[in-house]
Amino acid sequence: MNHIRQTSVRLALTATTALALAGLGACSDMSARDRNTAVGAGVGAAAGAVLTGGSAGGTIGGAAVGGIIGNQIKK
Repeated sequence: MNHIRQTSVRLALTATTALALAGLGACSDMSARDRNTAVGAGVGAAAGAVLTGGSAGGTIGGAAVGGIIGNQIKK
């Protein structure tokens, strides 16, 4: 059972990272603040997924916190 959980966490982390990178690549004309917000949300989502074992709430919460932090960097 632990192996299944680790696989789920890895899958969530990989999917979140891939979506974040795809989103950043599609928006190359973003301002620095917008990029920081998007990167923060992606990193936060990945961290939230890992820390909570892949729960949706942890992933969404991590994305929200990461996005806020990214938005406030170099304000």
